[in-house]
Amino acid sequence: MKGILLAGGKGSRLNPMTFAVNKHLLPVYDKPMIYYSMSILMLGGIRDIALISNPEDQHLFQRLFGDGSRLGLNITYFVQEEARGIPDAFLITQEWLQDDDVCLILGDNIFFGESFGHKLSTAINELNGATIFTQQVNNPQRFGVACFDEHDNITSLHEKPKEFISNHAITGLYLFDKQVAQFAANTRPSARGELEIMDVLEQYRQQQRLSHTTLGRGFAWLDAGTAESLLEAGSCIHTIEKMQGLKIACLEELAVRQGWCDKATLLQHQANQSQSAYDLYVQKILEQV
Repeated sequence: MKGILLAGGKGSRLNPMTFAVNKHLLPVYDKPMIYYSMSILMLGGIRDIALISNPEDQHLFQRLFGDGSRLGLNITYFVQEEARGIPDAFLITQEWLQDDDVCLILGDNIFFGESFGHKLSTAINELNGATIFTQQVNNPQRFGVACFDEHDNITSLHEKPKEFISNHAITGLYLFDKQVAQFAANTRPSARGELEIMDVLEQYRQQQRLSHTTLGRGFAWLDAGTAESLLEAGSCIHTIEKMQGLKIACLEELAVRQGWCDKATLLQHQANQSQSAYDLYVQKILEQV
């Protein structure tokens, strides 16, 4: 399976607070926001990753990650000239995907919960069509939502319902089989001028090949797409890390524990970094594993 990390389009900025800085590069407590979404792909065992960004920001992501080899990854960069919707990601990367299954994550989504790597790996191994990850929320009007029958089958999908239909929000993490590019090509722009991921999901649902994984009680899913939610996410991460003494979304730790890269090479790289709390944590972890 390959991974797509979508961090592009005109909707990727928080204005005017960020002064035209791509929000995915903003810190969520002690590391860039994009580290959190990258870590989810790594937790799923995904090493071939397409990172889609604005053309003017691509060099910043390349400077941050390079080709990914330091972390045992293979990162390929793509440009999304303007926000054309999530399905556009599959059209941009269609040749690169080469009929592989794919996991797509939005760059402003943060997931944290015990054994999430196992839950994600299980969903990947059992993929038959498409899988969405849902979470119960108290403000469903902000999100796309899914409705279920008494047998927990998905009966309908709704985009940001004005009236209450369901409080099971569809998060920004999706699994698709190789048919996704075809379904994306079948969609047409909505009234807001973008291709809608709900239209792709609906095609899978009509074929009875749309499954869902519920993240469940006590699981943290944060959509850091607004200034307020960005602040809340930073506070949440700070509280958890301070209490546990462990870092969330430490990419170097994940890479070493997965056996994807050489510890000595990472230590040499870290020696040239600043002595931030994150860097000191990485050095400590690398010396222990």
